[in-house]
Amino acid sequence: MHFAIVGAGFTGAVLANELAKAGHNVTVYEIRPHVAGNCYSERDEKTGILLHKYGPHIFHTDNEEVWNYVNQFTDFMPYVNRVKTTSQGNVYSLPINLLTINQYFGKTLSPKEANDFIKSLADGEIDEPQTFEEQAMKFVGKDLYEAFFKGYTLKQWGRSPKELPASILKRLPVRFNYDDNYFNHKYQGMPKNGYTPIVERLLDHANITLHLNTPFSSENKVSVDHVFYTGPIDAWFNYNAGRLGYRTLDFVREDHEGDYQGCAVMNYADEKVPYTRISEHKHFSPWEEQERTVIFKEYSRKCEEGDIPYYPIRLVNEKTMLNAYIGKAKKEKNVSFMGRLGTYRYLDMDVTIAEALDASRKTLDCVNKNKPIPVFFVNPL
Repeated sequence: MHFAIVGAGFTGAVLANELAKAGHNVTVYEIRPHVAGNCYSERDEKTGILLHKYGPHIFHTDNEEVWNYVNQFTDFMPYVNRVKTTSQGNVYSLPINLLTINQYFGKTLSPKEANDFIKSLADGEIDEPQTFEEQAMKFVGKDLYEAFFKGYTLKQWGRSPKELPASILKRLPVRFNYDDNYFNHKYQGMPKNGYTPIVERLLDHANITLHLNTPFSSENKVSVDHVFYTGPIDAWFNYNAGRLGYRTLDFVREDHEGDYQGCAVMNYADEKVPYTRISEHKHFSPWEEQERTVIFKEYSRKCEEGDIPYYPIRLVNEKTMLNAYIGKAKKEKNVSFMGRLGTYRYLDMDVTIAEALDASRKTLDCVNKNKPIPVFFVNPL
């Protein structure tokens, strides 16, 4: 068969590779001048530092299949994400751990004492949290919520935590030990030469044709048997039910000598600081030595036409609109909607890859059994 894939991020690249290996012809359309989507990385011409152009991406997963899969295409280096945050004039470790608690409250609590202490601060009257604020108050109480979550959330989402659903703060990682590893996953690491070479290798197959700087059009659809679309689902329908809400990011670069902040990521929890965090990219490649350094101050704002969408908002009105687009999508013929934008969900890289592998297996099974390929491989709601 001849498949078209719209988008050359991880979803499109993994799917293209699996279908091509099975003997099918695949044409990939990418509107940007490069592959790898928001995971795109490149060497800085001025400093030689490996930059994550669209913000930091750290690979972490408990999925052994996904970990083994990505390790086929590059060497992964050991990397532990240790995030710091500046709040109220002090620097703390995130996620909240025993050091954070003792430092913030000026105490020397043991794990059990800290656990009991945080329980005494938590708002026990909140039974089923409905909002982000209630979720935080229920688990850590007013002081830690205001120090580490309230201001940052206002900047990141542009809304009061009282308006945001509790699901955004799905679970609150609070550790009653001194573990400052940001992630709990079994497998963590950084690709030695960045993410771009992984995607380039995935797309390097005789059965794959790649078109960069090329939007997908209705004429392209006529010439193929099936389309896998990883772009914004509302864009496919020309936004005829409205634009789904996203947050986008602006990055302001600064060049410095030596070491600017001593860590890869420093969050800024205070609302009065306009940016949410500073990323110092040479710290994402600690096996390399760089005399100079590059930092990016990160600003979050509402995504407008022409901006790159990062975080789906998924509030009530967006979910209502999404339902309308799901209904329209299910009436389409020979089109599947996939990935972060195609299903309007925030996805980590490992989940993106796992879903693409699963979709490829289901697609090949449908082809072999002469059955229709699903419009959605996951429930976008």
